[in-house]
Amino acid sequence: MDDLERYAPLEQEYEDVLARLGAPDAAADRREFLRLSRRHKELEGVVATLRELRVARGDASTARDLFAEAPGDERELARGEIAEADKRVERLEEELREQLLPRDPNDGRNVIMTIRGAEGGEEAKLFAKDLFEMYQRYAERRRWRLEVLGLQESDLKGVDEVTFLIKGEDAWQRLKHEGGPHRVQRVPVTESQGRIHTSSAAVTVLPEADEVEVDLDPNDLRVDVYRSTGPGGQSVNTTDSAVRITHLPTGVVVSMQDEKSQIQNRAKALQVLRARLLKLEQDRQAAEVSRVRREQVGGGGRSEKIRTYNFPENRVTDHRVGLTLHKLDRVLKGELDEIVDALVADERRRQLADGEAG
Repeated sequence: MDDLERYAPLEQEYEDVLARLGAPDAAADRREFLRLSRRHKELEGVVATLRELRVARGDASTARDLFAEAPGDERELARGEIAEADKRVERLEEELREQLLPRDPNDGRNVIMTIRGAEGGEEAKLFAKDLFEMYQRYAERRRWRLEVLGLQESDLKGVDEVTFLIKGEDAWQRLKHEGGPHRVQRVPVTESQGRIHTSSAAVTVLPEADEVEVDLDPNDLRVDVYRSTGPGGQSVNTTDSAVRITHLPTGVVVSMQDEKSQIQNRAKALQVLRARLLKLEQDRQAAEVSRVRREQVGGGGRSEKIRTYNFPENRVTDHRVGLTLHKLDRVLKGELDEIVDALVADERRRQLADGEAG
């Protein structure tokens, strides 16, 4: 039996999903429609590769038959066709192996990121602003849409905390590894002796949750309104437009004060709250709540860093994959692909190794 026949159930599922998405009442149940749409996206590439691989194997078999029947002066040409066909089969088999790796349930989602200054006082907050601008530029390069949900500036125009939404089909795949403590080594603007200081900023990356995925019971929410404040605590609004929402069952708290409208601040707070609750539920199901929080946020301490940005040497090092680039200036301008590609490739290698070990 053709070894590809074992994938027949996947092809049948793909056809079934396609038929259900094409039904007149497909959008009646929004939650189910969303699930089917994501499953269609997961299966589409796999099925296309399967079908292309079948054709490629057929071509390789035909090339061998022609070689066996070819006269002497045509055998070299036939041998070249066999080599070309085998190369294509090998490429497609590798592609299929990668496509069949366990998928991240959040692939295809938009991303909600939060950056806050951690250790290092005002210098950490200035670095948090640098990181925010780096991700802004990276989003522009990837043609993603970025929307600021909340921004609290520090006294020296750094960032106490900024929360933003990035919309893009591959945003989660390429940004999920950014979560964790980022360390900076440079001479702070506040340093009069010219000494290099080490500070850090904490980055959190969450998948955006659809409204139908996270049901929020109004009875589970405590909503407080207050006047928004700026650096130093001074009031920047004369009305109670800032909103703080507490999810009572989990204790998760989200505050928003950027907009002058209480309604807009509430909507943004609910958006961030849904993302946090979705991630909590996913972590609970995977029994990894403590590990994920430790890996993603930790205490924001310098010793827990995932990446170091060294300004004097124009160097950036990602400690998880041991990658060092001497082009920090370009990385801060949004040239992050080399680092991101290395992290994605490392994840793929580990998945393949786990698959072979199993």
